[in-house]
Amino acid sequence: MKVGWQTIPMGQLCSIKSGKSDTKDAVEDGAYAFFDRSRTIKKSSRYLFDCEAMIIPGEGTEFLPKHFVGKFDLHQRAYALYEFSNQIDVKFLYYYLHHKSDYFPQVAVGATVKSLRLRHFEQLPVSLTSIPEQQRIVGILDAAFDGIATVKANAEQNLQNARALFESHLQSVFTQRGEGWAEKQLDEVVAADCSLSYGIVQPGEEYSDGLPIVRPTDLTTQVIRLDGLKRINPKLAEGYKRTTLQGGEMLLCVRGSTGVVSIASPELAGGNVTRGIVPIRFDGAKISQDFGYHLMSSGAFQEQIRKKTYGAALMQINIRDLRNIAVSFPSLKEQAEISAKLDALREETQRLESLYQRKLAALAELKKSLLHQAFSGQLIKDN
Repeated sequence: MKVGWQTIPMGQLCSIKSGKSDTKDAVEDGAYAFFDRSRTIKKSSRYLFDCEAMIIPGEGTEFLPKHFVGKFDLHQRAYALYEFSNQIDVKFLYYYLHHKSDYFPQVAVGATVKSLRLRHFEQLPVSLTSIPEQQRIVGILDAAFDGIATVKANAEQNLQNARALFESHLQSVFTQRGEGWAEKQLDEVVAADCSLSYGIVQPGEEYSDGLPIVRPTDLTTQVIRLDGLKRINPKLAEGYKRTTLQGGEMLLCVRGSTGVVSIASPELAGGNVTRGIVPIRFDGAKISQDFGYHLMSSGAFQEQIRKKTYGAALMQINIRDLRNIAVSFPSLKEQAEISAKLDALREETQRLESLYQRKLAALAELKKSLLHQAFSGQLIKDN
């Protein structure tokens, strides 16, 4: 530790107290801020505190502080830090708690839901320097973080714009279609050997070197590959020949996140799917697989999925309704032209997304680096 710095338990630097309210105490038109375990600041018709405070969730996976001045209500599973000692600048402590963001997850107790106790706050060692030096550090971090926030907001907006551009073009294809488009039901345009069936109901436990299966939770990328898939006993798939994959199928989620669609890579040939997925192969004389992916991703198709989805605890769509979904398509030649344009635009969109994601990651690392420098005494004074 640098000369002039000391370490003091946080319990000696402020009062720390949990709230008394519950989730049901939140009201839409409340006059006061209500802090609970979520990121969202809710409203309450009463207040428990009237002061400057730092509020930290007492349960969950993220224990980052919110800085607030005024009257507020507090959930019984959240903690307020207030009545700060004259040894510490409040904003300095705010930044310090972000710097020590890994502390609370490490000390939290509980197997399923991680939670904090009062002692975890009181025992947190806080590295302190003099008040003037704290204020100097806060000034540097304020200016730097304001700049980072601006750059981050621009990058996030650019990321949204890139995605919106592709989505807009995709939707226009299927809402402003030209002459010669045909309209059929889904079961009229699938291949003869595609019966639109559910996959394996009971896939069983992991089976070493067994049969690969795709689950709804695997549908996170456009193309699903072999790596990371669950393996099961091949005997469990013996009654599910209709959903055996050939590679290249559209994999449509019909249970849970209904409407999500991915493509089975060729290496999945011989594999299978679970109950929440329906593999779809189009009749190549009517719809190409490339065009089929864009068709199933379009707003027109997805809107029908939403309307036919039912269930409260577990959203799902039945096979009969799936077979009756209307699909529109042009000639195979026009399908190829449309697919080529959409594929090129998607590739450019993904390139921009990767660029902006790297920029966002770099900004996050810059913030971590600045905090590390600040609390290790490495922020150099201006001459």
